[in-house]
Amino acid sequence: MNEVVVTGVGVISPIGGSPDEVREALCASRSGVDIFRSEELSRPFPVARAPGDLLAGFTRLELPFLDRTTRMALLAARQAAEDCGIVDFSALGERAGLFYGTVRGGGATEWEGLRQFYSGRKIARPYVLMGCMANAAASFISIRHQILGVTACHSTACTSSASAIVDACRQLRCGELDIALAGGAEAALCSEFLSAWDGLRALAQVDAGDPARSCKPFSSARSGLVLGEGSVFLALETRAHARARGARVLAVLEGWGLASDAHHIGAPHARGQVAAMGAALRSAGVTAGELDYVNAHATATRGGDPVEVGALREVLGEAAATVPVSSTKALHGHMLGAASAMELLVCLLAIRDGFIPPTAGLQDLDPACDGLLHVPRLLQPRRVRRALSLSAGFGGLNAALILRAEQPTH
Repeated sequence: MNEVVVTGVGVISPIGGSPDEVREALCASRSGVDIFRSEELSRPFPVARAPGDLLAGFTRLELPFLDRTTRMALLAARQAAEDCGIVDFSALGERAGLFYGTVRGGGATEWEGLRQFYSGRKIARPYVLMGCMANAAASFISIRHQILGVTACHSTACTSSASAIVDACRQLRCGELDIALAGGAEAALCSEFLSAWDGLRALAQVDAGDPARSCKPFSSARSGLVLGEGSVFLALETRAHARARGARVLAVLEGWGLASDAHHIGAPHARGQVAAMGAALRSAGVTAGELDYVNAHATATRGGDPVEVGALREVLGEAAATVPVSSTKALHGHMLGAASAMELLVCLLAIRDGFIPPTAGLQDLDPACDGLLHVPRLLQPRRVRRALSLSAGFGGLNAALILRAEQPTH
């Protein structure tokens, strides 16, 4: 079977618009969380926004069709393509693919269309339907980069980009593709979407002392999750294809696992997370003790964090005392459809640059989250050979990805 390697990355996020910017933010514990205020909402909310309107590089004719989610996806995918050294994939024909994950798709375009409808405009503007399709970003990326093979869109809640990455890896490993762009995007920081989430009583309160510290995974003071936005894409290819074209290998995507807990639409169960991590370890052919870092899903909800800690304790076993675990959502928020890809990027940076990012602001550990080697402060230098990223989504959908450092050439 083919080995899958990472040869390019691209990112648009609340803590940076390049891998190096993201690394600097992680090492400095610099948060991208700020306050969202609207007269339409009953209270302010902490959110993690990507900076700017992201309009540069798009024509006036294109922009009406490009929801903010799509613009982010196009920018991150282009970064990944440039980073791997192939911007136009047409010469590869059907051997190149595109795999994309999102929860809401073009949510802002959809909400604006509804506003216009209820304001009296009974025939929508011509761009609304295509702008709000869940697959819009995937299709625009395939058009812009001439990706002629399979283009697939995944919507599996908070594991959407992980599902996309796993789909790509499977097709690469079995030989159906030589190269793929895979990742996800989300931009849903609008009043309507925040109101829907607030209905679940899941969103954090704004921290009175410092709004940037509103997201507190594993902490006894946590009050809920902080929604974020952004996009991350990876260029993935078979080792044989990367070697043949002389591509630089950033890391090896060694193992993956997907599993459902079949428990509840909104409440997680540890068995699904245990199953996903177990499948990833078996796929990689390694044991939990061979992990050097775990990036946890940990959204800072009262119900979710302890369940995940229990799952991690079960999978890690004795290694729970020696394998560092952190949640970087404290800095970049929960990026929904882009969350898994963002946290896999964090793992890649930890491997590349030799550090373990902290769970920023973790000062008062919830006793229900004890039993792991939590990381309240940056660990650097720290050799990271192999890292696991865990994601868990509504509906009981779970995903685990294992990334390994590239083998030395001699």
